[in-house]
Amino acid sequence: MAKPSKKLVSCVILDLDGTLLNTDGVVSEVLKGFLGKYRKHWDGREAQKIIGKTPLEAAAAVVEEYGLPCGNDEFLAELNPVFSAQLCNIKPLPGANRLLKHLSGHGVPMALASNSPRGNIESKISYHQGWKDYFSVIVGGDEVTAGKPSPEIFLEAAKRLNREPSSCLVIEDSIPGVTAGKAAGMEVVAVPSVPKQTHLYTPADEVISSLLDLQPEKWGLPPFQDWIEGTLPTEPWYIGGPVIKGFGRGSKVLGIPTANLSTKGHWSLLSEHPSGVYFGWAGLSTRGVYKMVMSIGWNPYFSNTEKTIEPWLLHEFNEDFYGEELRLVIVGYIRPEVNFPSLESLIAKIHEDRRIAERALDLPLYSKHKDDPYLISSLHSESNHS
Repeated sequence: MAKPSKKLVSCVILDLDGTLLNTDGVVSEVLKGFLGKYRKHWDGREAQKIIGKTPLEAAAAVVEEYGLPCGNDEFLAELNPVFSAQLCNIKPLPGANRLLKHLSGHGVPMALASNSPRGNIESKISYHQGWKDYFSVIVGGDEVTAGKPSPEIFLEAAKRLNREPSSCLVIEDSIPGVTAGKAAGMEVVAVPSVPKQTHLYTPADEVISSLLDLQPEKWGLPPFQDWIEGTLPTEPWYIGGPVIKGFGRGSKVLGIPTANLSTKGHWSLLSEHPSGVYFGWAGLSTRGVYKMVMSIGWNPYFSNTEKTIEPWLLHEFNEDFYGEELRLVIVGYIRPEVNFPSLESLIAKIHEDRRIAERALDLPLYSKHKDDPYLISSLHSESNHS
């Protein structure tokens, strides 16, 4: 059923953990170490049981799930100092800084509303330049009688912003958060932090795969002006490794020879970057530097069980190069990952991605990265050994 046209809003209320900050990565690392002491193994799949919960609820969920021989309070007391020491390592999620700068630059009032205690929220944002000034209001879970999914935290934020709930847009990554936002009578955009769970977020007014895909103009807010010829420039990021055999469907099923990289050792990078289509430059140790477009994600059409990295080097090669060192500099983003009704529509979209990347990489903004030392050093290191 199509939702009615979106309501216009005048302010934005954001959740913090999993929405603006990649807290989940640090939480997983801390829990991995902690559970190791009890000879238990933290399974990332359990993450969805703690996302959006208050610290005590999350503790209770872990203690119960793993049958730990300690109480919830004891668990928290032991974990908190370890977690606090890691606060400085929590990175903003892709698109977070861009969104906050954009809204702040256009004078859109913003509030932070999180189930974490107020002091904890302030500690986390203190490591991110400018964030303290972006929010005119901060509401912590310890300032209300009930955390999300109760709407109280969002109603309190609206009250302090001096706005009607109906004029607020909530941005949330968790189901308790979405439930709370809708119960408060607000518009809600969900950015699910657990992969492949999108179907659970139907109460939200819109579900997007990352903050990079938010279109503020849909809600009557000023649009972003930073897209260039169908691409969004990003801070360059780097990934490399030997080319491995993929599923064999790139060339066979799609007619598109991808040079797959192993995901082993790239777990944190993969959790940091949302699924989608990106582009940039690829250095092959013995051959040179080429234009490249790549997908990161679950390839819903093929129902992958794990996230993959599939770069397509935009060059005709005469032979395979399995085992060769491939280095990628990713410089921009094209679109989120989507499912396709047919193989033909998938192939057509991949070729459109190719055309967008080919054209964009000729722009000075992107072409300058062709000389990145990271790409070149892979060429030299190989020739020195030969």
